[in-house]
Amino acid sequence: MVADRLAPRELLDELAPHVELVDVAKLPRGRAASQEAINDVIVARAREGKRVVRFKGGDNFVFGRGYEEIQACEAAGVPVTIIPGLSSSISVPGVAGIPVTHRGVAHEFTVISGHIPPGHPDSLVAWDALARLRGTLVLLMAVANAGAIAAALVEGGRPADTPVAVVAEGTMPEQRTVLSTLATLADDIATSGVRPPAIIVVGEVVAVANPGHYGVRA
Repeated sequence: MVADRLAPRELLDELAPHVELVDVAKLPRGRAASQEAINDVIVARAREGKRVVRFKGGDNFVFGRGYEEIQACEAAGVPVTIIPGLSSSISVPGVAGIPVTHRGVAHEFTVISGHIPPGHPDSLVAWDALARLRGTLVLLMAVANAGAIAAALVEGGRPADTPVAVVAEGTMPEQRTVLSTLATLADDIATSGVRPPAIIVVGEVVAVANPGHYGVRA
């Protein structure tokens, strides 16, 4: 079994003694297995005649680089069976009691990777276009760049008082939610000591789920 840190770790204790466990965790600002090394170990073990399970959290094809592993296996002639997961972009807000859509409030939701800040030459995100949307924005891998993203959204026309929820350690025992707005997001993340992994939800659905915090909104 090839597993990373976002997979449910408690399930690893249930593995049979003969199962080899390969840890390919990618830690923020810490040790990290390269994607090429992960691809290589999957292919190598499969070519040894072993059945390889790539154990990941969430949906492997939503910013999980899972399809790169599929491509590596296909190039090596290794057959693959795909078992889809639940994307953290939907499941983590859900367990925190936040709907990503709500009748009369949000008719769409958009999932964005925030690992590259607005204005970076490698960014593929049209932040000005996202700012003009009225629905929910779900930001993954965005803790480090949350302040710059919030500023770009406000500059693009999203109201500064737009509700924001930061759900840290979703589905884990340490799960907690920090409520904020675009105007105060950077300060609230710093004050609360939020660290990855965290899902950031931007939009009026946050106020729908937390009326006591945001009050009545027009």
